[in-house]
Amino acid sequence: MIRQRVMGLDVGDKNIGVAISDPLGLTAQGITVVVRRSQAKDIAELKRLILEYGVTHLVVGLPRSLNNSLGPQAEKVQAFVAVLKRSISLPLDYADERFSTAVAERTLLTADVSRQKRKEVIDKMAAQIILQGFLDRNARRPEVD
Repeated sequence: MIRQRVMGLDVGDKNIGVAISDPLGLTAQGITVVVRRSQAKDIAELKRLILEYGVTHLVVGLPRSLNNSLGPQAEKVQAFVAVLKRSISLPLDYADERFSTAVAERTLLTADVSRQKRKEVIDKMAAQIILQGFLDRNARRPEVD
């Protein structure tokens, strides 16, 4: 059964990492980093990507503390998502992203990627990790027609 594409977002203060699933919803690919300029421009760029890739579902990383509470960064993400939801009408889920950036950093270090290159790709790799986790968790659930 062919599903529609899912977009994963790693929302930060300076950048938004973006990943997209394949049409079957099996794998995530980091596609770009949106450099934060203004809320309106950020949302316009995300809407453009949603249309370009035929996205039908969003997954946004929500940074939780080790004790599972929501801190100031999580509140910033939720505030951005509240504005985003007013601009788009797609289903949206949050995904725990506690260690996504750390995993991405460790992966890039292991691959001996230069510091400059790591800075360029870390956010989209974090988005890819967030999205892949979501896809893997949902692949185990039977579909209901």
